[in-house]
Amino acid sequence: MTREECIALLGDGWHGYELVGVRREPAPEGGEQVLLQLCPDGPSGACSACGQFVDEVHDYSWRYVRDLPILDARTILVVHRRRLSCPDCGPKLEALSWLHPYARVTRRLAESVARMCTVAAIKHVAEHFDLNWHQVKEIDKRILVEKLGPVDLSGVTQIALDEFAIHKGQSYATVIAEPATRRVLYVAKGRERSSIRPFFEALGEHGCKRIEAAVMDMWRPFRDEVRAWCPNVEIVFDLFHVLQKYAKDVIDRTRVDIANQLTHDKPARKIVKGSRWLLLHHRAKLDEHQRISLDELLAANHDLMTVYVMGDDIRHLWSLRDPDQAKRFFSDWLERARDSAIPQLVRFAEQLTEHLRGIIAHCRHPLSTGFLEGMNNKIKVMKRMAYGYRDTDYFFLKIRAAFPGIPR
Repeated sequence: MTREECIALLGDGWHGYELVGVRREPAPEGGEQVLLQLCPDGPSGACSACGQFVDEVHDYSWRYVRDLPILDARTILVVHRRRLSCPDCGPKLEALSWLHPYARVTRRLAESVARMCTVAAIKHVAEHFDLNWHQVKEIDKRILVEKLGPVDLSGVTQIALDEFAIHKGQSYATVIAEPATRRVLYVAKGRERSSIRPFFEALGEHGCKRIEAAVMDMWRPFRDEVRAWCPNVEIVFDLFHVLQKYAKDVIDRTRVDIANQLTHDKPARKIVKGSRWLLLHHRAKLDEHQRISLDELLAANHDLMTVYVMGDDIRHLWSLRDPDQAKRFFSDWLERARDSAIPQLVRFAEQLTEHLRGIIAHCRHPLSTGFLEGMNNKIKVMKRMAYGYRDTDYFFLKIRAAFPGIPR
């Protein structure tokens, strides 16, 4: 292909500029590179600040810009970039549809980088496009900001809150989502009251009054902050978190205490110590052999049988839709818990009594944070794929992009 044919083929790829030269040469980093020289094709250009067309040019400069590769060679645009003398804005770069004002890559290359960042780690994307790691990250972050924009909070009447671990240890973040659409509304570092306060500030007074229900675990800072901002809200406690707390504080603690009492019966102690997995899983999820082992274990110890059955019974409370029926059911369950005289069970039942209002609210608002648990699992996969995120703002943008929600 001749130089003239190449120019004719590629000449329409950069609106407002024309291709005046093509050169192929060895790249300094190895391989081949194609240099395309571009010059303005007209006397006037649009101001990048106000958009009006300006004829007067303040100055010119040559800028090297990366574009999508041509014929497997690195493509570099040598752009005769001009700064316009805008009468309203002063000296401003010319606005180009294919190039961000101060970018060193074209918009189409940036969009290709961002698309690949949805399925691959930044490191791999940078290697594929032969770009710097930080350059790829900033490109993806900028495009996410442009694409996502501010969250639309109009029409939100219900919210779900849950925390997830950012790093190992005690580093957490909080995600707020809309249960109906499963759309992420807000992500914040930390799980204190101050962490979620900006969400309600953005929601505004009228938006906060619209919130009729908020489903969460029994973490007090979430509950107190939601109630402080939303005068009409009903707090709904999620079944999963109650059962999770019951498994840890009652079943597992009872199992450990029983095992500690069997110091002189080593075979029995070994069986009880090794039964944690069986006891903490719902019976329906066990195979036949595991169910037989569970039945034998429960038949051999009255306290384990009691806490296991009581834990299974409390699940039924979340299936009720009549608040009065739910109160009667809980009253009966509480009486049985007290009669058991098992310290861990009695203590948990008394604590649950303090949260009864939020449990009964499930009758009117049958909400769950189960979908947020699914989100948290996907977030963990995203972290592993990216080898972690050092920029939390970027990480939160990736989370919002991963969970755009179900259209209303």
